[in-house]
Amino acid sequence: MGTVLLILILVGAVLALVGAVRAMRAYLRYRRARAALQGHLIKEVDRLAQRTGELEENLSALDARAQQLPLQVSELQQSLSTLRVLTGALAASLSQVQKVLSFSALKALGSERVADAFRSRPIRPRGQERASTVDKNATPTDVRS
Repeated sequence: MGTVLLILILVGAVLALVGAVRAMRAYLRYRRARAALQGHLIKEVDRLAQRTGELEENLSALDARAQQLPLQVSELQQSLSTLRVLTGALAASLSQVQKVLSFSALKALGSERVADAFRSRPIRPRGQERASTVDKNATPTDVRS
């Protein structure tokens, strides 16, 4: 029975040793994982702190720009009202120009037709009368022109 007891003690010691080795490995893995996580967290916190600084700078720049917006909006409104007035004046001017150009085009077209009509008839010097407008029995003061 002493040998059985000795075998049981040795088996228990081997099992305790295997358990201790496993516990030691688990502890070492835990420390490595903790160190890696801590390093990663430190990098992330530094990156977030840097990003927060950038955001604060951008926020102050945006705040300054937002304070300028009401001035720019009022300037834009004034520019728009000026643009409306100028656009109305331009529309009126263009309308008048179109009327003048259409009248000028009609006038030019009419004058071209008249000029063409005169070109087709021979030009006579002054004092010569055309036969169709002169009454042969009329006195010189009754000449129709």
